[in-house]
Amino acid sequence: MKRFFIVGLFVVLLLGGSSGFAQGWCVRSLAEAREPGKIVVSNKPFTESYILAEIMAELLRRRTNLSVERRIIEGGTTSILHPALLAGEIDLYPEYTGTAWQEVLKHREIIQDPLKLYEAVKREYEERFGLVWLPLFGFNNTFTLAVRRASAERDGLRTFSDLARVSERYVFGAEPDFFERQDGYENLVRTYGFRFKATRQMAIALKYPAIVSREVDVINAFSTDGLLRKFDLVVLEDDRQFFPSYLCAPVIRKEVLDRYPEVGRVLGLLEGKISDAEMTEMNYLVDEERRDPKDVAREFLEREGLL
Repeated sequence: MKRFFIVGLFVVLLLGGSSGFAQGWCVRSLAEAREPGKIVVSNKPFTESYILAEIMAELLRRRTNLSVERRIIEGGTTSILHPALLAGEIDLYPEYTGTAWQEVLKHREIIQDPLKLYEAVKREYEERFGLVWLPLFGFNNTFTLAVRRASAERDGLRTFSDLARVSERYVFGAEPDFFERQDGYENLVRTYGFRFKATRQMAIALKYPAIVSREVDVINAFSTDGLLRKFDLVVLEDDRQFFPSYLCAPVIRKEVLDRYPEVGRVLGLLEGKISDAEMTEMNYLVDEERRDPKDVAREFLEREGLL
């Protein structure tokens, strides 16, 4: 009966707000309805987030006496995981500062200093939601634009501004979400004056095959994508600093930290441990070499002497 109560209450919470994010909820924690000493770790539906969630889960299993559950929520975007966190269906997941600032907190102005942005997000999350941003992993997975190496060499492309000069010859491809984001297509075009020949919306998994097969000529990408290395794509410089920083850290319910302070201490061991290059390499191992994220996570923790 408890199981149905949890699912039913979560659905009510998701439908109860007029926006994608319910803010200021006063919700009795669903954690009280499950077994004590259990931590639920979730993630977004892409490789990097899977790896980070496995790193956190494995570290908690090894260094605490808590029971750790990995829970994948269908869809798994911020608009789904944030309400799930507030409702107590999950306890923590890895999130990005730029996403939190714009998509959750709904701020239009951009704080360019990465650490100032982190501190602002951290402060507002705790004040408004009772959620805590733990120390940063260390890498910055910001958006970027990527083109085929042959295109970059032919047209002398190093920066976004270089691309703007010849954009009328290029077809741009991105996932549907990118065309809706504040830090997405419309404002990017406005900032740089792009005049792309055409645009294509496609699933995230189809972007790299599309650029390799020349269905599109330029794609948006995350700067730590392992597939950038696989397909030898050239990452262009965001010379007008359009995209905000996307530093990553665990976001956890304060209630959980108060009840199990060892969780904060253990996850704090990951502070500054993952560089851009290390995250790119781990993504590459999973995406290209088909390694299991659990194995890649465990090997990282062993390499860092954390297990």
